[in-house]
Amino acid sequence: MFDVITFGSAVVDVFVNTDLAEKKGFISYPVGSKILIKDLKFDTGGGGTNTAVAFSRLGLKTGFIGKLGKDNNGKRILKELKKEKIRFLGKIDDQGFTGYSIVLDSKDKNRTILTYKGVNNKLKFNEINLRKIKTKWLYYSSTLEQSLKTQKKLANLLVKKKTKLAFNPSEYLIKRINLRPLLRLCEILILNKEEAQLLLKKNKINDKDLLRGLYKLGPKIIVITDKNRLISCYNGNKKYFLKPDKIKVVERTGAGDAFASGFVAGQIVGKSILESLRLGLKQSESVICYFGTKNKLLRMKLK
Repeated sequence: MFDVITFGSAVVDVFVNTDLAEKKGFISYPVGSKILIKDLKFDTGGGGTNTAVAFSRLGLKTGFIGKLGKDNNGKRILKELKKEKIRFLGKIDDQGFTGYSIVLDSKDKNRTILTYKGVNNKLKFNEINLRKIKTKWLYYSSTLEQSLKTQKKLANLLVKKKTKLAFNPSEYLIKRINLRPLLRLCEILILNKEEAQLLLKKNKINDKDLLRGLYKLGPKIIVITDKNRLISCYNGNKKYFLKPDKIKVVERTGAGDAFASGFVAGQIVGKSILESLRLGLKQSESVICYFGTKNKLLRMKLK
């Protein structure tokens, strides 16, 4: 029996430090120019593997469901999962390619991510060995197409068997898909403020009404992050708030995954909501102080 199984994307990230300043919310690259970059780093990423590593390092028995290509990037991800004591429960595609992301960092420590999904969205339900999928919790990050259909079918099956579902949907998923049937199955919904507003289709709404509106969609616990501003949470009875610390940000990629996995891990082992929020914040603040989505994830035994 797993403590948690994550289901989401697996990619290799290349971090490109352009050292270009932002202008009115944009990083601009002149057409036809050759631009020298300040630094280049490679690492593994993707919401599915980022959170799987986070859970495993916190002492939870962890599995990962996803699809990889039979290429060097896929082999690199599999090797990492094995090293981190995570059981791979997905599928290797002999013909397709593993996902790949280019992370363009600005001088202001923000980033734009170009993502090639590869086979991430092509996992069919019949490619999962259900006999191996026995878990107390499921954690979903964003997928599309066939993989999303598989997520929905698996959630419906396992929630009926008392498995709890945590979900961290992305902006692109919220824009494309009606998520309400999946939200009704959720124990925990975690998203940032822009995603929360998008999900409710309301831009001008205060945080308290945002929490209440999301709660009405079905999840039992709602958590909303807002970069370095106040984190808010609601469980139907009480609202909780936590202010992030002032720290030097090196790179933000993976911060959302780190926070979400920390909070959910706290709930898995029976911590209070406030303790879980603090654990999530500690995870995310550790990650954004360094390059890479996994390098500085916390190592501690919660169980």
